Amino acid sequence: MASSLFDLTGEVAVVIGGTGALGGGMADALAAAGATIAIVGRNAENGQKRVQEIEKAGGKAIFQSADAMDKDSLTAGRDAIIKKLGGVTILINAAGGNKPEATLPPGSDFCKLPVAAWNTVFELNLAGGVLLPCQVFGETMLAVGKGSIINIASLSGMTPLSRVVAYSAAKAAVINLTQFLAREWATKGIRVNAISPGFFPAEQNRKLLYNDDGSYSTRGQQIIGHTPMSRFGSAEELGGATVWLASSKASSFVTGQNIVVDGGFSSVTI
Repeated sequence: MASSLFDLTGEVAVVIGGTGALGGGMADALAAAGATIAIVGRNAENGQKRVQEIEKAGGKAIFQSADAMDKDSLTAGRDAIIKKLGGVTILINAAGGNKPEATLPPGSDFCKLPVAAWNTVFELNLAGGVLLPCQVFGETMLAVGKGSIINIASLSGMTPLSRVVAYSAAKAAVINLTQFLAREWATKGIRVNAISPGFFPAEQNRKLLYNDDGSYSTRGQQIIGHTPMSRFGSAEELGGATVWLASSKASSFVTGQNIVVDGGFSSVTI
């Protein structure tokens, strides 16, 4: 009985940003639970690699090229996925990231932060990261009255971390938009939730967390010292929360929530 709560057989899951480490880990977990996966992104090489890994593990997946920042591209991608796999019932919005030019080094002047860099981070994380995919795929979910949308927010969207001011503000907006859509679509069969990862090493932040010799950087040491579990997370550790939120049986009364996966980082106030 318990295992059937997390059985996603027959579900079609779109993972935007599935070419990356965290999105890829979430795609793996959904495939292992029985869902058919459409990896959506711009990097065909990485996308096909993820598809092969899923298939090697016994899952089903395809890659669909699309640009999350372009609504027409997303719409064309959605229609191609539906034609190949059938109606989409799960949407994972895992695209996003920060930009160096929108980061404040120690001692820098916030008043000189370039507005263009700020806007780029918001477009990447809020418009392309959540707004446009929810509009495009939400349209077809609403038509059939069924769907689970999971947006990837961030620990920094809950507590503004130093340096990454634009990224923190954008992820706070992701949480807010998640709650808005959850309220709007609650009676229409669509559940909308967010997952806020803590610190998970990936290509984008590896140099921030590690020195060239593999030891923790000063920043990495500070984070580890503030994390009760005394380590960083790994991509597969997002799988449980992802499958739970994706399952209409396991989380049927859960919407508008922000699930934090951070090794206890947010529980430490000092």
